[in-house]
Amino acid sequence: MNESLDAKNRSILDFLQKDASISIEQLAEKVSLSRNACWRRVRTLEDDGLIVRRVALLDPKKVGLPLVALVQVRTNRHEAGWLEQFRDAVMEMPEVVAAWRMSGDLDYVLRVRVDSVAGYDAFYQRLIKRVPMSDVSASFVLEEIKDTTELPL
Repeated sequence: MNESLDAKNRSILDFLQKDASISIEQLAEKVSLSRNACWRRVRTLEDDGLIVRRVALLDPKKVGLPLVALVQVRTNRHEAGWLEQFRDAVMEMPEVVAAWRMSGDLDYVLRVRVDSVAGYDAFYQRLIKRVPMSDVSASFVLEEIKDTTELPL
């Protein structure tokens, strides 16, 4: 665990994970610090890389992307050139909102956001044209029970 994560910094990070738009004055009050002390701590957390960025989280349904597909990828090619080609494709395809290289039976898992099953099929067709894979399968999320960006501190 990072040594700069004392109780005050954990509290600051916890509040910022819930609402990064909170004013420094409100944050300072919530964590029982002066405005300047709180601001210095936030700056240090940013400088140290604990706070990577601050973003607005959108409602996927309201922006027309209600469908989540978890895409499982297997490949029989494990050379550097293939991996670079796959990474480039994943990075350039905006539908891919998360990608992981896995241990075990699967090589990669992608989280993909699209408007419909037809939208997924169009994504799939573009992906397989760009990168040779031995097996690609998808599962569609029927109900989002929990989806958070908050890390347990």
